Amino acid sequence: MSYSIVIPARYAATRLPGKPLREIAGKTLLQHVYECAQRTQAHQIIIATDDDRIRQVAAGFGADVCMTAASHQSGTQRINEVIELRGIADDEIIVNLQGDEPLMPAACVSQVAQLLLDNPAVQMSTLATPVLHDDEVFDSNVVKVALNKHNHALYFSRATIPWQRGTYEQHRVERTETWTCLRHIGIYGYRAVYIKEYVSLPPSPLEMLESLEQLRVLWHGGTIMVGQAVEVPGPGVDTEQDFAKVSRLMQQTG
Repeated sequence: MSYSIVIPARYAATRLPGKPLREIAGKTLLQHVYECAQRTQAHQIIIATDDDRIRQVAAGFGADVCMTAASHQSGTQRINEVIELRGIADDEIIVNLQGDEPLMPAACVSQVAQLLLDNPAVQMSTLATPVLHDDEVFDSNVVKVALNKHNHALYFSRATIPWQRGTYEQHRVERTETWTCLRHIGIYGYRAVYIKEYVSLPPSPLEMLESLEQLRVLWHGGTIMVGQAVEVPGPGVDTEQDFAKVSRLMQQTG
């Protein structure tokens, strides 16, 4: 299996500025993500950034860095510029490994690429896992996904979907085997040609309401294949609290 990994890395994150260069266990967050990518089957790993501080640090640990415009509003737009600048072929599978996911298992990265390879008719692939804790069911920061019988995404939402009537009304109930919520994992696979199409599509009303860019694909009639993650990823880093939690986990595991 041949595919590329692109890691979008932005210094000016709204909730945690300078996030990619924050250090955990003696390495930057970005280096931890890059080393995850190195454990996969990808033939090419590119860090995409608009910040020279990130470029210098990434070059220091031997990464291939592509400088992109500062005006991009999403990682997908940044990846599209990488495709243009590097002349990546239309049929190349690209995995978008976000630069704030240091605990993403390498097996999950490969799984996303394989899903796309095995399903040539779909536009995008991603992963999900059953909710792990009661709090996740009602947490708007935990994105949920509902699937059809083919494991195609029906909808992504920050709300609790599907709503299990008669159980969720009680709120924070003890977990049972009948829970049906799936937690979406923010890793994506797509072919280069579809990324070009995606960035040309207008944002959808649902995408803007939920602040979830994958809803643009569904709004415009695309298909997203969702696999159940072969390994459960650790938490990503969006806030200072997330950073502290991930730091503790990584220091405990070495």
